[in-house]
Amino acid sequence: MTAMRAATVTKRPGRSLRALAAVGALLMALALSGCSTGQPRPISASALAEAQTFPYFKVYWVGHTFLGHQLAAADGLRSYISSVGDSVYYGDCVQSKGIFGTGTCKLPLQVTTVIYHQHSNEPLGPQQNVLVRGVPATVYEEGRSIEIYTGQVAIDVYSDTPAHALIATAQLRPANAPGAPLVPLPLPIYCPGLSGPEPPELARVMANLPGRVCQVTAARKAYAKTLKH
Repeated sequence: MTAMRAATVTKRPGRSLRALAAVGALLMALALSGCSTGQPRPISASALAEAQTFPYFKVYWVGHTFLGHQLAAADGLRSYISSVGDSVYYGDCVQSKGIFGTGTCKLPLQVTTVIYHQHSNEPLGPQQNVLVRGVPATVYEEGRSIEIYTGQVAIDVYSDTPAHALIATAQLRPANAPGAPLVPLPLPIYCPGLSGPEPPELARVMANLPGRVCQVTAARKAYAKTLKH
């Protein structure tokens, strides 16, 4: 198999459908326990090529290394699960394709790109809504996880520390399309289901998304509510 899942993939509240979908993928591979004692072998050229030619949407990564950690694995077309998305993994905890980890070993970075489907972020628990590279984002799990809303996708950044998560957001760029780190990301074409306060600068961006999509979404919800009554 050319792609692997992380040994300790972050389980997010409110993302149970993605987790259940990944269970089937887990059964397709033998799980190895614990963390490796050295650096993982470099990702194979074929596995990297599969990620870099993924055809459905932009798959984000931070390059071949992250703070000295090698790109250890990448999903591609053959292992693609639409409800889970496509991921890249950095560090020495990548052991097998699956969602269950062992021990305390955590990846320094996992970046998952998935087509956005409308949902509320309330199940994520304590969170902060911010702007990241010009687009809406939600920071949760005490800063170790950041979900960024751009184009037609959500980019989920999972890291072992809040500082590493922030560094990763600055380095994000598409693996399978032109793009560069640091520059503003494309605005989302949907209205993210943010929960909680929105700073003024974020509220302005939300109010001016393409096609005024947040206003349209709110109007549709209000209309649907009147039909129920």
